Amino acid sequence: MSDHTQVVMTDMNYAKDRPKAANPVKIEDLSLRDGHQSLFATRGRTEDMLPVAEMMDQVGFWAMEVWGGATFDTMHRFLNEDPWERIRTLKRYIKKTPFSMLLRGQNLVGYRNYADDVAKIFVQRAAENGMDIFRTFDALNDYRNFETVVPVIKSCGKHFQGCICYTLTEPRLGGEVYNLEYYLSKAKALEAMGADSICIKDMAGLIAPYDAYTIVKAMKAAVKPPIHLHSHFTSGMSALSHLKAIEAGVDIVDAVMAPYAYRTSHAAIEPLVMALLGTNRDTGFDIRLLGQINEILEKEVMPKYRHLLDDTKMAIIDINVLLHQTPGGMLSNLVNQLREMDALDKIAQVYAELPRVRKDLGQIPLVTPTSQIVGVQTVNNVLFDDGNERYKRITGQVKDLCYGLYGKTAVPINAEVQKKALKGYPRGEEPITCRPAEVLEPELKKAQEEIKGLAVDLDDEILYALYPVTGKRFLKWKYGKEEAPAEVRPKTLEQALKERELVKKALAGELVEKAKKEAAPPKTECLRTFNVFVDDEYFAVGVDEVGGSPVISYMQQLPAAPAAPTTAAAPMGMFMPPLRTTAPAAPKAPTAPAAAPAAPKPAAAAKPTAAPKPAAAVVDGTPLVAPMPGMIVSYSKQVGDTVTEGETVVVLEAMKMENALPAPVAGTIKAITRKSGDSVAKNDVLAVIA
Repeated sequence: MSDHTQVVMTDMNYAKDRPKAANPVKIEDLSLRDGHQSLFATRGRTEDMLPVAEMMDQVGFWAMEVWGGATFDTMHRFLNEDPWERIRTLKRYIKKTPFSMLLRGQNLVGYRNYADDVAKIFVQRAAENGMDIFRTFDALNDYRNFETVVPVIKSCGKHFQGCICYTLTEPRLGGEVYNLEYYLSKAKALEAMGADSICIKDMAGLIAPYDAYTIVKAMKAAVKPPIHLHSHFTSGMSALSHLKAIEAGVDIVDAVMAPYAYRTSHAAIEPLVMALLGTNRDTGFDIRLLGQINEILEKEVMPKYRHLLDDTKMAIIDINVLLHQTPGGMLSNLVNQLREMDALDKIAQVYAELPRVRKDLGQIPLVTPTSQIVGVQTVNNVLFDDGNERYKRITGQVKDLCYGLYGKTAVPINAEVQKKALKGYPRGEEPITCRPAEVLEPELKKAQEEIKGLAVDLDDEILYALYPVTGKRFLKWKYGKEEAPAEVRPKTLEQALKERELVKKALAGELVEKAKKEAAPPKTECLRTFNVFVDDEYFAVGVDEVGGSPVISYMQQLPAAPAAPTTAAAPMGMFMPPLRTTAPAAPKAPTAPAAAPAAPKPAAAAKPTAAPKPAAAVVDGTPLVAPMPGMIVSYSKQVGDTVTEGETVVVLEAMKMENALPAPVAGTIKAITRKSGDSVAKNDVLAVIA
């Protein structure tokens, strides 16, 4: 046995037999919620939590965060999983460790304030399904948004953890807005509300180590509830801040298992356990048990999600967060949105515009949903504003914020922006000052009536009330009314590894080489030739589309005779104005492709594969196109309705924020090409107006 091995074994024996610390630090594990939300877009599936669930229950965590935040949305939208079932399933495996969830105050697990009746029943059902600790925050730190949910948490006998969202306007703690006095006043307000513990929620990793020491020390002296520190690793400071907070007497800190750690997630549990070994704050955790859990996660779970990890950067920290204060999840959303809009080159402009928008909107903390509100509006400003006008395209949520539906901002909203946002606002052009939910009508009974016949219990009804469009779609999948698409179905480890192997081969050029060896398919009459100029060089390139040339006209369905077959809609996604009012001409005989280097002749029409179906007509008019990728929420108008220029026709959800799309011209709606719940790409035609 080597000396090194002997030392390791001695250390491990000490780890096992060490005496209990006088004041052990409590740790809440976030791996099964914030860990995969931060790194893998909340795509972790329940089935991949079960292999380690019972082992994690033996560690001795103060709590495990397993629900809330984005999980409720992502599970039913992207994973075809019932969010309520996750709590019940995990509870069968994790029997000793309390469950914690992230509750967005009156926002619950959504992106707006819900009516009091929905808020009350949601918290009640979460408690009855197995939730023990309700980590409750408000994006504006406006605790009027706690007044409905906190009494329900207490009446259910559950733990109310009140959060203070940590943010800055200066490089360090201080300034006129977010200073020590601000945070102490919020802590005292939470204590007065009956908080069982108080959490400093540092969602962007902004809290510096010595500021963490200062705040924790002051809070421990000012209030009685235990103090809990939640700090993301994004800037690279959180592990340092943990140690200084522990020195200051913090009671609980958040961390994740090593495979879920770092980048925009949290510091790892294991180094913290070893750093405190033998001190008066020793966690008492068995590092060998943690190692066994990590081995399962590394080998059996994480390979399924590796493709979702952004490994384009060498660094695992992002110091830019200290400049733009953009939380990791929000940052990845912004990048993806710009990429889908072919505007990733404008990311620097987005970073520059973001603090201006945040200031205009009252210096609000950047955390869900305010991070999305500020982020999407920033993107809109960069893409759609010009030298003559700012805020040309204002999202529905910015209008709600300016009206007061989210609460009171830390400083007043820019008066000009507020006035512009509220012009024509349905609820009124004067902002409210009362508790936001006081102006909201009850929602639950209406939702129950709308989903009758599909929902089978109260949990289904709540899901629909929170997410009417995607919730209804999920319930159809759940009860076999519609088949769930392939992209929401789970993958096995074998499938994930096979896909990864194909990617490796592609990157190595092996798949390309194989393709070269295969015989080229025969050319068809659809072959088209293009002249391609690269600097001073010229190439003639032939393009032969598989399946024939696409149809480029939009077709409006007309009533068919009773005996006529059902008419298929024309392919979506292309538009070629002006559109004709007559049926399309019969295909011409195929034309031979032009020979290089002569100019190419017009492309031949596609050869029909079947007899044309009756009852279709081409619609002439002006298209209303999607300015960005997103999901259709609803149409405000129907075919045959008249509209004025600028009047809302369709509401498009992009990055979970709603954009009211106006009619580009006055006229009559001649065609609607999509339906609620459809995903659309940038420039897809959504309606035709004539």
